[in-house]
Parts: sequence; C-alpha cells; structure tokens
Amino acid sequence: MIAYAIRRLLLIPLTLFGIMLVNFTVVQFAPGGPVELMIARIEGTAVEGTARVSGLGGESAAAKVKGGEHGAYRGAQGLDPAFIKEIERQFGFDKPAHERFLQMLGNYLRFDFGKSFYRDVSVVGLVLEKMPTSISLGLWSTLIIYLVSIPLGIAKATRDGSRFDIATSWGIIVGYAVPGFLFAILLIVLFAGGRYVAWFPLRGLTSPGFEELSWLGKVMDYFWHLALPVTALVVGGFASLTMLTKNSFLEEINKQYVVTARAKGLPENRVLYGHIFRNAMLLVVAGFPSALVGILFTGSVLIEIIFSLDGIGLLGFEAVSNRDYPVMFGTLYAFSLLGLVLSLISDLTYHFVDPRIDFEKREV
Repeated sequence: MIAYAIRRLLLIPLTLFGIMLVNFTVVQFAPGGPVELMIARIEGTAVEGTARVSGLGGESAAAKVKGGEHGAYRGAQGLDPAFIKEIERQFGFDKPAHERFLQMLGNYLRFDFGKSFYRDVSVVGLVLEKMPTSISLGLWSTLIIYLVSIPLGIAKATRDGSRFDIATSWGIIVGYAVPGFLFAILLIVLFAGGRYVAWFPLRGLTSPGFEELSWLGKVMDYFWHLALPVTALVVGGFASLTMLTKNSFLEEINKQYVVTARAKGLPENRVLYGHIFRNAMLLVVAGFPSALVGILFTGSVLIEIIFSLDGIGLLGFEAVSNRDYPVMFGTLYAFSLLGLVLSLISDLTYHFVDPRIDFEKREV
C-alpha cells in the first residue's frame, strides 16, 4: 500500500493542474467578467459607481470616475478607454491569459491565493472567517446522518420485507424525492415564524448578546440556531446512506460464511455484529471522508442561503455572482486538493477495514 499511496500522491499535482486549466479556460470564454461587471456598475449612476469601485484597492479608481487625469464621469457617453485600461490593470487583466494562469499557479504552489476583488481581505482570511459555520453544519449533519442511517439500515436489512421495512421505506422515498432546501423552507414556515410558531431563530448561528451568555447558555444558543438547518440537511441526506447500509448487509447475509456461522449454532447477534458487520460496513465507513466533504462544501450552499448562514457555500455563491476570481479559483484549488487527499484516505481506509483489499494489484 505504501507504493500505491506514493503513486497517488505523485498524481495529485497533475490532477490539480488539469482541474485548474479546464476551469480557467471555461472562465475565459464566459461572458461578463469582473471588468465588464465593474463597468456596468459604473455606468448605472455616478453615486453607485463611485461606491462600488472604491473597493478595488490600490489607487482609488473612484477618484478617476469623479475627475482627474481621465476626466469626469460621462454616463451614457461611455467611459474613457484609458480608465477602462486602469480597471483592467487593477484586476490583473492587462496580461495575456496564459501569463495570468501561470502566475496564478505559481502563487498557489506557495498557497498565496491573493485578495478578493471586492473586499480588502485575503482569500485565506475570508475562508477562515467562513469556515466555522460550514464546519458546524457539515460536521453535525454528517454525524447525525451516520448515527441515524446505519442503525436504520441494519434494522431494515434484518427485517427485510416486514411492515417495519415497508413503513420506513416511505420515509426514505420522501428523503430521496424532496431536496433538502424544500425541507428547509417547510421548517421555516412551521417552526421559525413563517406561518405557525416561532420556536427557532430564522438566521445566523448566534443570538445578539451571545458574548454575555454563560458557557451553558452559549452552547444552548449555538444548538438552538443549528437545529433547523442541520435537520434540513439530515432529512435530505440520510436516505442514500440508509439504503447503502441495508443493501450491504443484505448482500453479506446471503453469503456462505453466514450460513456456516449459523449452522454452528452461533447467536444471531454474534453472527450479525461479529461476522457480517465488518464486511458490510466496508463501503459505508470508507466513504465517510468524501461524504463529509460533500456535505461540508457542496450540500449546504442553499441551506446557508435560506438560513442566512455566512459560510463557505454562501461565499462561493457570492464569488460566482460577483465574478470574484481570486475567491473562486483559490477555493477551487484548496478544496480540490483537499478532495484528492481525502480520496486517497478513503482508499487507505478500505485497506484498513479489510486488509484483503490491495490497491497495489490494480493500475492507478
């Protein structure tokens, strides 16, 4: 497995290069880049254009809209070409695409992701600022999904075809069919003052005056705010893991070694948890790292928007909307790297759970 792990590690830089190249190329052909977006904002009204452009950093472009070497703002008559060149320079679009790409990769190799186009904050600082919210959602929802889905899947497998299995299947069908964000809206309508009761807060992870609360009060307030968004993620995500667990156990239950164990007179619980459990849980346990990343960085985007939670998902949505390329590509690079590493960890977990699995016998 050591040789396999080394080969996978050596493939990570090449894979990262391909991911960044494809996405960078697609963005070059996408209409409405940051320069065009900024010009469109300037051409709206003088006041709005001044306020938006002043956040570019460096020499204030807003001053040049008001007057100066490029003249006064001329509204519908268009902008001074020299001023447009200045905007391109501040955004870094005064260089050819291949030079910008190579410079970006060189910076990313040093984990220098630059600053946001529209906020005077580094990309790393933004991610670290938003990370606690996304970690809270991803960690708790993943933990609860596993705690619910695994026992439920085992119970369905051991009672396959029973009334319990049929009844719980209806709940799983609903979980499959209805997206998590619809559950989120339903929870708001029912429990967050949307139409009926207002038992839970509508937005944020903490209440006003959170710092003045006692330690126990802070913990209770934290989970009070997490209750609805985590419930929406759990309801929308437990179905697939439950069925995976059930099918894994059903496949193992019908194998010869289980029949042999029962023929020897072993108790059913001993057969189930002493022989079947380890083999059946192989896929479930090994998929935990990738499941966590999926919920952490992709599954909670709409949930964060609906509940006004300032996390990584909302940051990515705003970056795409505003064409904030440093945030877009910086987070893409970091999370792609994290995903590739966790993919390797998943494979190593397979081997750890079942040493009979040897990835060195297959081509990488």
